[in-house]
Amino acid sequence: MSDNTAPNDATHSHPASSVLEFANALWRVRRPKPFVLVIDGEVGCEGTEPSDYLHDKLLLPEWREAFYQLVDDTGLVVCLNSHTQHPTYRDVRGRSSKGRLSQGEYYHHDGCTGPVKPRFVEIRCPIQPQTRGVATAVAPHRDVVKAMVKVLPAELATHSALAGQDTSTETLNTMDDAALDQLQGLITRTVRKKLNAEGARSYFRQVDAAANAYFEPWALGESRFIANANSRATMQHRRAYQAAHTGGVAHGHLVKRWPHEELLLPGQVLDQTLIAALCSEEGDAAEGFKFLDNGNGVLHKELA
Repeated sequence: MSDNTAPNDATHSHPASSVLEFANALWRVRRPKPFVLVIDGEVGCEGTEPSDYLHDKLLLPEWREAFYQLVDDTGLVVCLNSHTQHPTYRDVRGRSSKGRLSQGEYYHHDGCTGPVKPRFVEIRCPIQPQTRGVATAVAPHRDVVKAMVKVLPAELATHSALAGQDTSTETLNTMDDAALDQLQGLITRTVRKKLNAEGARSYFRQVDAAANAYFEPWALGESRFIANANSRATMQHRRAYQAAHTGGVAHGHLVKRWPHEELLLPGQVLDQTLIAALCSEEGDAAEGFKFLDNGNGVLHKELA
């Protein structure tokens, strides 16, 4: 794998492109943020109809683990201009109401309520008639928690649930993932209880900005591979409305999968229990459940 600079007209939203050599091909890539690698497509295929280069090249068995490690090391790998109808994708569940936030609107890891989290998640905007008007914000886990502390309203920062919590920058910089999860759970619970829906959405818009989240509009034929649980570049993501959510607006749909756990190599066996748990967790909000914090930052399920 090599990364060689190539000339390109750079703008603030589309920084200078490079060429990445991977899977016996050359790819046009950009790095709009330190934790983001955008693959625009294969060199020499500019202007052609989108192809399934994800499965035909990047995710071939002989290159799959190397691609997964690229996601692990980067945090977010975005693949544009791809077209696929691979059967492993499922519709993203959960819908937001005007009156309350869906669970997906809070920053989260996939598998947040279970002991085993998928290595990463792929969220995809298929090629479809309707464009996607709702954003998906993605940022490093630690940056998200630091941002949540930074922009937390003073009246919430002194709430009893957060009393005695050391939220100094020095402490946040040294917290492990479990401690970050615990503090994040306490803040999320406080925001959910004390702010109305649009107040909470406004708060998380401030978090997006303070965390320097990747916040590009969805393109048709785009996949985002988000590192979800590792020791290098663990990320979080959320469904993000940037204006008041009034409902009644049509948006293109998203699909998702957990490639490391579901896109199997020869000899691997699907962990049906894990996949069932992840699917069940994702559908709980739509099926009349809500997630609550037990006071220690650990989410559990109750009927809404």
